[in-house]
Parts: sequence; structure tokens; C-alpha cells
Amino acid sequence: MLNHLVDGGIMMVILVIFSIFSLAVVIDRFRAFRQYRKVDNRALRAQVMRLVREDDVDEAILLCHETPGPISSVLLSGLLAYRKSRMGGSDTAATAIAAKEAMDDFSVHAISAVEKRFGVLTTVGNAAPLVGMLGTVVGMIASFAALSADGVSNEEVAAGISIALVTTAGGLVVALFAVIPYNWFVSLSDAVDLEIEEIKAQFVDAIV
Repeated sequence: MLNHLVDGGIMMVILVIFSIFSLAVVIDRFRAFRQYRKVDNRALRAQVMRLVREDDVDEAILLCHETPGPISSVLLSGLLAYRKSRMGGSDTAATAIAAKEAMDDFSVHAISAVEKRFGVLTTVGNAAPLVGMLGTVVGMIASFAALSADGVSNEEVAAGISIALVTTAGGLVVALFAVIPYNWFVSLSDAVDLEIEEIKAQFVDAIV
């Protein structure tokens, strides 16, 4: 197998580099989502809503500040805007609007952080098969060129074609190990996005 990788030439080197980048992103995002799942967001939401209804906004801000994750960060942005608007003497409607706008703005950054480096996986998933096919085409051209040369056996040409096809297989394998985790991460990101939308609506209802 190692010989095939070596014989695959520059295209296999590119695929190996792709796989390294892809693996690094998969590990990074897996750790991030595992960290997100450690936070009991349901309990956090309940505590924050209770503190807001009890008019203990400072304690709610402290709680969100000490809790990691996108949900607590979005809540924190809303709480800070809520407190600032109230201190400025705004009425309830204006305060709710200010809090919602702050949460809307920050939720874009929160989701962007959740989807960090997703583009690497999509690039690898799309490019790896093409690189593999290019390696195969180049290998086939070289093999058929050798076939027309004197003193080259059919067995040697067949071996060259076999090696060339390895790059296609390699490209597909690298793409699979990028696309499958990407789709899983997207589903997790969508769940976070949905929860953010729910918490924004719940928070505005609590302060109105």
C-alpha cells in the first residue's frame, strides 16, 4: 500500500495534504461541539428567564458570562443591551427592541464561530475526487505513451495503469472522510441555530 502511495506521485502528495487539513478540522470541530454539548442550555435558559423576571439582570449577566457556548453568548448580548437600554430610561417596548437587535446581530457571529472552518471540509470534499481523477488521467497518458515505446511489456503498462487508478480511489476516500463529518457538523450547527432562534423569542417574551 505504501508503495502505491509513493508511486501515485504528486497527486497523492496533494491528497495526503488534503487529508491532513481535513482531519485537523474534524478534530477541532468535534472537540468544539463536544464542549457545546456539555452545557445544559435548557437549565441555563430557565435560570436566565427566572432571574430576568425577578429583575436580577446582573446575576443573569454573570451566569451567562461564566457559561461557555454560543447560546450563553447570544443571551449575554441581549442581557447587556437590555440593561443598557433600561439604564438609559427607555420604555419596555424600546428595551425589547434593543435587546432583540443585539441578539440578532450577535447570533450571526455565534453561528459563524460554530461553523468555523466548514469551508475546508467542503473544499476537500469537492476537490479531492477531481485531484484523484487528474492523477489517473496523467498516469494513463504516461502508461499508453510507454506502451508505444520499444521494450515495454504489457505487464508493466498494466502495473502503471493500476497505480494510476490508486489516485482515483485515494481521492474518493479523502472526499468521503471530509463530506461525512461535514454533513454531521452541519446538522449539529442547524440545531444550535434553531436553539438560538428559540432563545431570542423566549427572552423577548420574558422582558415584555
